[in-house]
Amino acid sequence: MNHLHAFGMDTITLAGPLEAKLQAIAEAGFGQVMLNARDLTSHPGGADAAAAALRASGLRATGFQVLRDFEGLSGHLHAYKVDIAKQMLRMCEAVGSRVLLACSSTSAHATQDMDAIAKDLRKLAMLAQPLGIRIAYEGLSWGRTINEYTTAWDVVCRADSPNLGVCLDSFHILAARTPLDALDDIDADRIFLVQLSDFLWQETKTFEERMATARTYRVFPGEGVHEEQLTGMLLALERIGYRGDYSFEVFNDDYQQMPPAFVAERARRSAVWLHDDVLHRPGALPIDG
Repeated sequence: MNHLHAFGMDTITLAGPLEAKLQAIAEAGFGQVMLNARDLTSHPGGADAAAAALRASGLRATGFQVLRDFEGLSGHLHAYKVDIAKQMLRMCEAVGSRVLLACSSTSAHATQDMDAIAKDLRKLAMLAQPLGIRIAYEGLSWGRTINEYTTAWDVVCRADSPNLGVCLDSFHILAARTPLDALDDIDADRIFLVQLSDFLWQETKTFEERMATARTYRVFPGEGVHEEQLTGMLLALERIGYRGDYSFEVFNDDYQQMPPAFVAERARRSAVWLHDDVLHRPGALPIDG
């Protein structure tokens, strides 16, 4: 029985081969996993073996990541990224994922024209549509033009494609200190993924500090210092009617040195806290250990 039906983990959080990660996530009680392209490309048996391992684990693919720096380019740079996007979409389809994560561009070569960005995102959505894949667009807090969820939502609305929506990442919202009241302006049906993590200090003052913190010292919700803001974010999402997936995306150098089962148990405790004490979703979660 899948007790943690609304929650999943990102393979990036865990050390070891894909099979060990999937086993730890499943044994912790989760029913889904967020996959990274490297899970396929670095698997000794290749992409087909990685997809078979996922099927054998019984876990559902929450989504597939990550397409970077796609939008706002022109000429040969745009053509190059379109080729990359097509391959990412094929890999996404191979593991049965219905969501591809695309992060806002950090490239100095990309235009800052919002309509041009929207046009490229519409093109990406059109490439994904025949495969039945949705594009979840995430505003990185160090993105060149799109660095808050509010502007990510703005450009998604401009693109106006039914299979293009947003990914909300609590780290980037907390790091950028974007007000949560703007969540009320988002259509919950166009939120395709919510990624959750916290971090261990109150603020990140520069883009460089944000990147370093994001890539090395995220922790699970309940382990950091932004519990009040995280709680407010989840309650706001519930209020506007979001009923989709929550995925723990926790980049942490310490966790990369720990056994996967140890880290997955920390994730399970976080999910139980969020479910029982924050969201109060129906269906009891077991609290043991």
